Amino acid sequence: MHFLCPSSDLREGHSRGFNVGNTQLFAVRRLGQVYLYRNRCPHRGITLNWQADTFLDSSAQLIACVHHGAQFLIESGECVAGPCEGETLEALNCLEDTQGLWLTD
Repeated sequence: MHFLCPSSDLREGHSRGFNVGNTQLFAVRRLGQVYLYRNRCPHRGITLNWQADTFLDSSAQLIACVHHGAQFLIESGECVAGPCEGETLEALNCLEDTQGLWLTD
């Protein structure tokens, strides 16, 4: 397991990016649940964001790729609009406990 951050560092309706070794990932908290994905758009294999911790659209209802306009469901990572529609982000296992958020195997 790899510690990511205290739970208080990821507020409801927000996202946060992390680097674990050579892997870029990000987490989103929605309705109390944390979703963790590899920061890689399935369309071109590049990162989704260009500003730190900015992975959501302006309504904070969808994950957005700023490079190609793709939009993904927070709960599943499925692309619902854009050039990679029907593809999904790579979900990663996350555990939240009293210490905070953890990337698990």
